[in-house]
Order: sequence, then C-alpha cells, then structure tokens
Amino acid sequence: MEANNSPSRKVWKRFRKNKLAFGGLLFIVTLIIMGILGYAITPDQTPNANTMHLQLTNKKPGRTFDFLIVSKNKNIRKVNFFEKMLYGQEADFKSVPITSYRESQGKVYAREYIGDDEQAEETSFPLVKGTNRYTQTFWLGTDVYGRDLLSRLILGIRVSLSVGLMAVLISLFIGVSLGALAGYFGGKTDAAISWFMNVIWSLPSLLLVIAISFALGKGFWQIFIAVGLSTWVDVARLVRGQVIALKEVEFVEASKALGYSTPRIIIKHILPNIARSNTCGCFCEFRFGNTFRNRIKLFRLWGTTSNG
Repeated sequence: MEANNSPSRKVWKRFRKNKLAFGGLLFIVTLIIMGILGYAITPDQTPNANTMHLQLTNKKPGRTFDFLIVSKNKNIRKVNFFEKMLYGQEADFKSVPITSYRESQGKVYAREYIGDDEQAEETSFPLVKGTNRYTQTFWLGTDVYGRDLLSRLILGIRVSLSVGLMAVLISLFIGVSLGALAGYFGGKTDAAISWFMNVIWSLPSLLLVIAISFALGKGFWQIFIAVGLSTWVDVARLVRGQVIALKEVEFVEASKALGYSTPRIIIKHILPNIARSNTCGCFCEFRFGNTFRNRIKLFRLWGTTSNG
C-alpha cells in the first residue's frame, strides 16, 4: 500500500495523464533507441554515412533511383554486428545512378543519371558478377554532396545526445561538488567558491565555450569538456542554496551527533534530498549543451568562409 502511494508513483500517474508530456517522453526514448542502433538501421551504412553521388545533389524527399555497381573490392574487411552498429561498414563496391540498363556480349550498357532534364549518352561498363544493380529511396532527400539525409540525421541523433549527456555529467560533477562544499562549510570556503562562481558567471557563456573549444582544439571530446566547463555555475548555485537550507535540519544534526563523517553526511543524507530539485536543471543543461554545440559549428563555419 505504501508503494502505491509513494511520491514517485503519484508523479508518474500524473505524468501519464499529460498526453503531450508522455508523447514527448516516447519520442525521446525512440530517438535514444535510434541513436544507439546507429548504423544498424541507416540506409547508408558506411562510416559517417558518407557515400557521395554528386549527380543527386539536393534531391527532394521520397525520390527513388536505380544504381549500377561498376566495381567491387574484395579486400574490404567485414565487421561483426556490434562493430557495424557502432562504427559502420566500409562499402565494398562503387556504384553510379542510372536511367537505363541493358546487357550485351558480356558488357553492361547504361545511361548515367545527370539530371531530370538531361539525358547522358549510353556508356559501357564491365559486367560485375553477382548482383550488379540495386534501388535506393532517399526518404528525406539528399544534401549538396548527394548523401542520404535520413542516414546522416540518425547518426546526428547519436552526436547530439552524447554531447548533451556528457556536458550534463561534467557540469553536474563540478557544480554539485563545489556547490555542496560552499553550502555545507560556509565561511571562507563559501566566500572563495562564490567569488569563483561569480567570475565565471560574469563571462558570456557562448564566448567562454568558444574560447575553451578553440584552446582545446577540434573534436567531440573537446566540445564535451568546453560545454561542461562553462555550464556548471547554474548547478553549483542551485546546490549551494539547497544545501544551506538543509544543513541545519534535524536529520543532518542527528547524523553529526552520531559521528558520521562530513563526506557521508553530504553524499548519503543531503544530496539525495535535493536530487529531484536538480532534475529540471539537468534537462536545461542538456538543452544548453546542444545549443552551444550548434553555435560553435556556426562560428567555425563562418570563420572558415571568411578566411576562404
């Protein structure tokens, strides 16, 4: 009976009644599953979904094309399912989009696709053993390099979720640690940590992220660290205030009277009681992490374009 009336169960029942919120949860869970499966469900399973067909630049969603396999590479190593799911599988063939196909005297004669309003001359290709043709539908169209947008979008889910998650973990580790120390000990410790938080708080977050990312260099891990190091102040201020409010209550005083160590009091007794309040802050940090990542990419693209 107590389990049925627990606060967590009441929150879950109330949450399920909100159709929009519950639908959003299902959508996020679906994205997480798609991000984990990665290359296992992408139409283009090459690393980074980087198969280019320049003839298919910026095609609309739903377009279907026929492809002719013009050569095969037997030296490509086949990977197992889990390695393929994480890193993809190198393509063991090369193909071109075609509009017509016929075989004659051991050769293949086909017309390459060069545009909707143009027709290429018929060209001969070597006849490849086994299956030498396939059809692919680009459900979300193609980009400027003729790459499948659906495949790249699925892989982008993995990148966005990992950046947000790692940024939250880094900011939580720093923010909770410093906030708990400042709130529990007070005095000079609180003054020193609060001064440091105010210094970081006074700096524009976007400029701080960009400065750290440029100092650390390019790469996903550098972005993780840059976003995490610039967004921990919000967490630290929230934790500090809650720890100050809780450190004088009865159960904390009882823990001190029983001789429990300071780390145990903070970790075992205070932090669990403020965990729910920090959940909203975690989601905000997750959103800010992806926002900063996108802004960094825009600034780098602008810088590359300006230098060019």
